[in-house]
Amino acid sequence: DWGRKTSIMGILNLTPDSFSDGGDFFDLNNALIQVEKFINYGVDVIDIGAQSTRPGAEEVGSDIEIQRLIPILREVRKRFPEIIISVDTFNSDVAFKALLNGANWINDVTGGRRDEEIYSVVSKFDCPFVITHSKGNSQSMNNLTSYENLIKDIIDSLRILIERALSKGVNMNKIILDPGLGFAKNTSQNILVLKNLEKFKKLGYPLLIGASRKRFIGEVLNISNPKDRDIGSMAITCLCSQLNIEIVRVHNVELNYQIIKMADTIFRE
Repeated sequence: DWGRKTSIMGILNLTPDSFSDGGDFFDLNNALIQVEKFINYGVDVIDIGAQSTRPGAEEVGSDIEIQRLIPILREVRKRFPEIIISVDTFNSDVAFKALLNGANWINDVTGGRRDEEIYSVVSKFDCPFVITHSKGNSQSMNNLTSYENLIKDIIDSLRILIERALSKGVNMNKIILDPGLGFAKNTSQNILVLKNLEKFKKLGYPLLIGASRKRFIGEVLNISNPKDRDIGSMAITCLCSQLNIEIVRVHNVELNYQIIKMADTIFRE
């Protein structure tokens, strides 16, 4: 039912070092409470991550990522059998374990650049796959903001990643694109991406926009604490509703649900 509404992907970080909520949901009980809140607030997809992808984050490796992820993933699936669960990972072995243990989607911030075996895993399970534009890794991305033509370069990169995925058997109807706000892009570049979302829609795939609480919002609003950036984040959510973007990835599901309900009523009904 893509396009009938702006769907909400709620972020659940099982990490001690994510930029906004690191450590908040590191234990099982807090994670389950947050998932239940998300569901009560109207979430459509839960996106669970056990490796921070913020600029400067250290990579913990697949073993630790799996140790953090799988017990909580299993319990979320057991307690909330109907909810769609996405797992935010760029490691193919983590993706495989996640899909075996109840995950429905894979959300790869490298779009398969980091570990091309992830295409084969996604193909095997025939699951939705989010392909994100990014460059480098968490340690290097802030130094990789040079582009000849920002929008064209991002679109060309996404096309290459799509072709790689299709060549490895990923189902064309299961691909979702994310232009990668905050990944190897400075504030002015992130704003330019938002001004050109309709060009990304022309690629013909559902779009996911992940702007929530990111640094560029803080720089525009002069707000240093990520948790105080929800109003700025919701301005982008409202834009996404107006442009018929399929999914927004957010931390504050309750407030985004309200603004989407109102905006969708104006723009889509």
